[in-house]
Amino acid sequence: MKSSVEVDLFLEKSTQWKPELQLLRTIALACGLTEVIKWKVPCFTYESKNIALIHGFKGYCAISFFKGTLLKDDKKILTQQTENVQSGRLVKFEHVDEIMRLKTTLQAYIKEAIEVENAGLKIDYKKADAFDIPEELAEKFITDVDFKMAFYKLTPGRQKGYLLYFSAPKQSKTKTARIAQYQQRILNGKGIRDCICGLSLKMPNCDGSHKNASMT
Repeated sequence: MKSSVEVDLFLEKSTQWKPELQLLRTIALACGLTEVIKWKVPCFTYESKNIALIHGFKGYCAISFFKGTLLKDDKKILTQQTENVQSGRLVKFEHVDEIMRLKTTLQAYIKEAIEVENAGLKIDYKKADAFDIPEELAEKFITDVDFKMAFYKLTPGRQKGYLLYFSAPKQSKTKTARIAQYQQRILNGKGIRDCICGLSLKMPNCDGSHKNASMT
């Protein structure tokens, strides 16, 4: 078990779900995990491998397991946050009492998640070509061959990220606007979460450093 001052500060600043998040933290640490801040929320690791996150949303807080699809889920408590999430699964809570009732179960799930990592089990992710190309993007490919070539030069993971993002809106005009917004980024060979300012400390991923630079 290794606690983090960063997580202490995160919880001190929390204005919603503080008791619930504190309890989830205690449960995770009791299972021998190490905590750090990743993706702006507490992340719990085992031998540097990501096991779970705890975070709050508007209507609930949750503990999310990175490889939740590989857990047995005997109690049927794991849920899929969105249909596009392939590996992660979360357990939602709205009150401390709910967490207390599932304390033993959560400990068992965390220990199973550690066993999954020890066994070296991997997620069989869908490849980029398994995702549908939205009509708006297909039309863009027809009218702009350079854009199409740039898109297919991206790594499969980057292609998948864009396909999910472009397909998400229900309205066609929103899809078209998103494609236009990221056109130059794609032409530059960048993924949707890649750094384009050169300031990130987590290259090639963006860590938000550009925001701090704009304030100086």
